[in-house]
Amino acid sequence: MLSLVIITGLLAFTSSKPCGTGESHSELLLSMNKNLLRSLENQEGLPNPSVHLALRLSDSHNLAKEAEHLNRLKSSLHDDIQSSLSSSQSVVGLLALYTLALKSSCHDLTTVTFTVSDKSETLLTNLKNQMEREKEHIAFSHRPLTNYYQYSLGVLALCVSGVRVNSHVTNKLIKAVEHEHFKHGDTESIDTYAVAGMALQCVKDSGSHVQNAAELETAITTIKQKLLAARRPDGHIGNEFSTGLAVQALLAMGNEVADCAPSMKAMRTAAENNIYHNPMSMSQTLPALSKKSYLSVKNKACLNEDDTLVLEPIDPVEVLPSQTKVAVTVEVVPSSGEAAVYSVNVPKSSSLLEALTLLQERNVGFTFQTESSLWGPFLSVINGEQARQSDRRYWQTSSEGTALSQGIGDFKIVADQRITIRNTSY
Repeated sequence: MLSLVIITGLLAFTSSKPCGTGESHSELLLSMNKNLLRSLENQEGLPNPSVHLALRLSDSHNLAKEAEHLNRLKSSLHDDIQSSLSSSQSVVGLLALYTLALKSSCHDLTTVTFTVSDKSETLLTNLKNQMEREKEHIAFSHRPLTNYYQYSLGVLALCVSGVRVNSHVTNKLIKAVEHEHFKHGDTESIDTYAVAGMALQCVKDSGSHVQNAAELETAITTIKQKLLAARRPDGHIGNEFSTGLAVQALLAMGNEVADCAPSMKAMRTAAENNIYHNPMSMSQTLPALSKKSYLSVKNKACLNEDDTLVLEPIDPVEVLPSQTKVAVTVEVVPSSGEAAVYSVNVPKSSSLLEALTLLQERNVGFTFQTESSLWGPFLSVINGEQARQSDRRYWQTSSEGTALSQGIGDFKIVADQRITIRNTSY
């Protein structure tokens, strides 16, 4: 269905204009906003609720295109979630993002329903039911059915929608912070800490968590410290693609804008260098650059919105394959540990997905399958062996020993290198 597992500094310098106000910053925000809006025209597969959420949190709008995308969410995405619920799949993360997307458009959530076991209930009731299943699974297995990233999104979506979150549900998240359970493999998941921070801050602000208020405050403080401690010298928190959510969380948890100055600068530099060309990464970064967070959805009124965002026609650019070839060595390490090694020459700047496709076409014994996610295609089967989320396994990809922070459709092969793909548990 969908994988929402995503990869995981110290307080630094401040300035008189810590978040880069001014014309150049405004132009960058406008450019990112247009790129995100333009991504809807080329969107493959299901409509992305995270993209809709970011567009709605922007200051400039194209209300007609946003309304069109909202209708796609309410039809295509809704039907896909309905199918998953009917087959008893756990889709907390997607339900939560769908809820946040609808809420950002001020849509009446009580009118959205799903039918499970011949019983029709509202979106929020289904989300609460899913969270109860996740909570019960944590109680006997010490981990959610999905993962703590999705669990945190569930708490956040319920809270932002004005639903009193069950204190037992919140306590499970607090304990996960206390025991440092936000891991992706051996690495701490900055994305999970960020979403958990926003979720717990929302619960605190709502005043609904009456048990263990001190533990709630401690968990929020711990998350702030984790995020700031993960800041790299270049300003990114975790990596380029986790910084947006991390900054959102710091702002939501009350950090001064100046605290985020190095990270704001890092995101602006990355945006100027087109690092955020993936719509999902843009959708998480744009709100942060606008000094907003997903908590901003809670008080969104959808009144007197700017409707001046216009997409200028662009001439299609034909990208010719590079005549330069680079050598790629692909090492596949299945769960048995018996590695197989393959080699293929590909045009320079090919994506890893394109490289794997060329390798498969050579009929050398390498085969693979992918599944769709909001981040693009991800590896699900290699040489007949699955790495399923239900088994808490995934195919970890690395280049020269360093785990990739981009998906296989985004990572570019620009030089001879060795790619390792390992069946890994989390």
